[in-house]
Amino acid sequence: MVEDTHLGAGKRWVQVSPPNGNGTNLLLAQAVSPEQKQAVGNQAGGRVFLFLQTNDFWRDYQQIKAKDVNFNEEPREEAYGLVVVFEDLYRNKWDLVERKNQLG
Repeated sequence: MVEDTHLGAGKRWVQVSPPNGNGTNLLLAQAVSPEQKQAVGNQAGGRVFLFLQTNDFWRDYQQIKAKDVNFNEEPREEAYGLVVVFEDLYRNKWDLVERKNQLG
């Protein structure tokens, strides 16, 4: 975690970064209003909208799977590389993807 800042009135920012992220951060803002809370998990209308790119698909897939994360499918190979769809705690859909040009 890079930052966890309470902004008052129920607002909170959390920044996370992968190891050796070289400045790559993901900023998460906590839902506050009833409308925001209702949208949690459905920001993209049921589609994947978050992508976690890796340079070692099978290592990261096994680590995520060991944490009882819900996968929507089995890993598959596409023209662009290896991919699998999984859900976070709030039902947001993610792609874990290793691009073909990164495959060993």
